[in-house]
Amino acid sequence: MFGGRGGFDSKQLRKMMKQMGIEMEELSGVEEVTIKMSDKELVFTDPEVQLTEAQGQKTYQIIGKPTERELGPEISDEDVKMVVEQTDVDEETARKALEETEGDIAQAIVNLGES
Repeated sequence: MFGGRGGFDSKQLRKMMKQMGIEMEELSGVEEVTIKMSDKELVFTDPEVQLTEAQGQKTYQIIGKPTERELGPEISDEDVKMVVEQTDVDEETARKALEETEGDIAQAIVNLGES
């Protein structure tokens, strides 16, 4: 069952796991995995992903080095349109004002009215 140098014989280990009802497989063709959090994203490019299924539960193991992306506020086209209508500025200026106020429409309008 165990390899001669302190390791496991992977073939026997897989057989034991299967007997215990644990299935493992490596997912192929995975290009990117993104974990979205409230303030940032962790992006794994070209990761190794293993799927383990035991007792009806699926577990994904991601192996790789993530890069972090900070998330700003989501600015909808409707919000931009509202600021444009209220302040008579172009869409680019309205979107920038919304980004500066972290999506606060009222504050963006006030700030643009002061300029």
